[in-house]
Amino acid sequence: MASIWNHRISISLFGEAEGPAIGVVLDNIPPGEYVDIEALARFMTRRTRSVFLPDDPAHQREQMDFPSVLSGLINNRTTGSPLCAFLNNPRGGQTVDFQELSHLARPGHADYTGAMRYRGFADVRSGGHLSERMTIPLCFAGAVCQQMLERRGIYVGAQVTSVHNIKDKPLSATNVSKDDILRLRSRRFPVNNPTQGKKMLADIQNAAAGGESLGGTIACYAVNVPAGIGSPIFEGLENSIAQLVFGIPGVRGLEFGSGFQTAKMTGSQCNDEFYVDDFGHVKTQTNHHGGILGGISSGMPICFHVAVKPTASIAKPQATVDYSALTNEVLHNETAGVPCLVPEAVPSVEAAMCIALVSHMLDYPNFV
Repeated sequence: MASIWNHRISISLFGEAEGPAIGVVLDNIPPGEYVDIEALARFMTRRTRSVFLPDDPAHQREQMDFPSVLSGLINNRTTGSPLCAFLNNPRGGQTVDFQELSHLARPGHADYTGAMRYRGFADVRSGGHLSERMTIPLCFAGAVCQQMLERRGIYVGAQVTSVHNIKDKPLSATNVSKDDILRLRSRRFPVNNPTQGKKMLADIQNAAAGGESLGGTIACYAVNVPAGIGSPIFEGLENSIAQLVFGIPGVRGLEFGSGFQTAKMTGSQCNDEFYVDDFGHVKTQTNHHGGILGGISSGMPICFHVAVKPTASIAKPQATVDYSALTNEVLHNETAGVPCLVPEAVPSVEAAMCIALVSHMLDYPNFV
């Protein structure tokens, strides 16, 4: 399976959703990098914690153990050898028997496509290796890279900008700051306006009560990235970010800066005019380019937006097929999943940005 991302660093994910463990191997991480285990745990907790009220049964997430590090870390310092970590899965094959569902193509899932790609041998339990749970080891890798960036003054953060039809105002693409990012991280539901966040949560809970699920959008930002990071054409910084972001199950769209809105602009509206600020820094008056031009960072905040589809696992009956018997069927007994993936996808999107930035910055002067 294509579970290895290779650039200047490499990320390899392994395991299945209902297997005994899932994990990650990071290679080419420079030696001597300090890894704050408590900070790493806080990052990963954001991926698994519920944003719902404690008594709400609509969202119950079984917590995995904290990662066990097998190699590449001694006394909280990277050794330069592959950094390998795994997480025990408390479910570990103890969940519902999937034999009855093994040949049913669950709508919105990769059961059918996975069966065709892997000739019927893929683990289909809870999505197997194609499950959104594989973002947990991705977040481990992202948390390590986040710490490397922050020691160099670079901060990455993301917010929920919409759920269903309810929107929150994104941060300023030109003036987003470290303080803005830290404020978002401190919120259980990472929105700019908590009032809008409450409306989103109520909408999610109403959908879950009716057996439905919802999608939404996420905005991600990186501040203090110096100009000159990345390469043109196929080695572009946004190329790497996109590849990692689309490795997050449920992501259906991605745009940098003003994205598709630029198609409605004139050249003079879209072009970001340059100026030198009072500190001698080259900046742009607007940031429609999202901090990247020609695959290379401009020094402005890097900004992109991600669309996340509604959770595929819902409680409603759905038409499907038995792709082994080639018969039409109705799926009645699928267990409803998390009613909205958007909040827990936030740290996964941040992880993708952090990994891409570190990988491109390894050959940047004075980074190592």
